[in-house]
Amino acid sequence: MQVDKKVERFSLEEYVWRGLTLTDAAARQIRRLVENNPSMLGLRLNVKHSGCAGFVYVLEHASQDAGSDRLYEHKGARLYVALKAMPFIDGTELDYVHEGLNHVFKFNNPKAQFACGCGESFGLRAMNDYGTQ
Repeated sequence: MQVDKKVERFSLEEYVWRGLTLTDAAARQIRRLVENNPSMLGLRLNVKHSGCAGFVYVLEHASQDAGSDRLYEHKGARLYVALKAMPFIDGTELDYVHEGLNHVFKFNNPKAQFACGCGESFGLRAMNDYGTQ
């Protein structure tokens, strides 16, 4: 039996991302957060494996650029995105909405195929080795 020794190489740094977008409402809220905390540069977005659907979004204060982050800006607001999260959230729009009495960041992710009942986690279709669907 002959084994095909052709190996494909994929690098996150070489992938052309569609990117993320911020709505005007999300940009306003990020600017408010930065104004109230001068050590903040913006928000950092990451994804971690958790929740009943598979993945959760993690938003935290960004006080420095991690070096490998992708930076998305809109109207003076900065969103730093972990490079390793990009295959899961590429093309996502970050919005800031009113839901009942709450104000929350909402992720409109075209890659998310389903969400858990409480809406805290999301799942994806099976992804191939290249991080695409």
